[in-house]
Amino acid sequence: MSLFHPRNRHRGRYDFERLYAVCPELKSFTRLNPSGRYTIDFADPRAVKLLNLAILKSDYGVVYWDIPENYLCPPIPGRADYIHALADLLAHSHGTIPTGSAVRVLDIGVGANCIYPLLGQAEYGWSFVGTDIDKKALACAQTIIDRNQLSAEIRLRHQPHPHAIFEHVVQPTDQFALSLCNPPFFHSAEQAQQQNQRKWKGLGQKNTQRNFGGQSNELWCDGGEVAFISRMIEQSQAYKTHITWFSSLVSREAILPVLRKQLQRVCAQHVHVIEMAQGQKKSRLIAWQF
Repeated sequence: MSLFHPRNRHRGRYDFERLYAVCPELKSFTRLNPSGRYTIDFADPRAVKLLNLAILKSDYGVVYWDIPENYLCPPIPGRADYIHALADLLAHSHGTIPTGSAVRVLDIGVGANCIYPLLGQAEYGWSFVGTDIDKKALACAQTIIDRNQLSAEIRLRHQPHPHAIFEHVVQPTDQFALSLCNPPFFHSAEQAQQQNQRKWKGLGQKNTQRNFGGQSNELWCDGGEVAFISRMIEQSQAYKTHITWFSSLVSREAILPVLRKQLQRVCAQHVHVIEMAQGQKKSRLIAWQF
């Protein structure tokens, strides 16, 4: 049963005939599952990448999308849920969901895939500034932006310091309605690989590669997600006049008490934890305001 956000376009099953129409190459990667429905081999990075391309073309009007080999290939339905949850968050203070380019969003770690700006711009017309420490990722994201003629709506900034979140990329005149982030969840490459192996073992399959890809800075950092988000919380104090709502995805529910305590220490005035679920997978985001 789908538990996606009510506005999520992916609450039903994939319409492969419609996806084939915009991406014929996808057809060679689909097969019938035991229940007689078409699906793809989600263990195959090529299939996952083509599925993303087809979804972006058919549902969001993205005419070009590509990422380098071994870069993070995000699951679009879950990413869309984050965008819709943030839209609801803004609606609480505006009375209705604010739309249009005047709503500026800061994407911390935009990545080569540029997925959040593409979805947020398509769904709500928001404008984005995406930041990243990886120049190759930014170059790929810029190609996606240029090929889709979105240079006025999505801009990119290089973060030169790997431990800085907002410094160097938030300019003195910047005003953002919110910031979002998909943080590196693991504390090492080994932990990321172990998690990947556990996932496929649970599905009764053996897979030594990550179907979703990912560079080191996309997947892990010293201390894992709790360290990264804690650093974001600490640094957010200095940018409370530039960003109305700060937010981040949180993979492990167990770290929420630690994050809440830190938010108390920095005197955040409002804190929201928004639960999200896609089938059996559960995730959440934490948002705070000063």
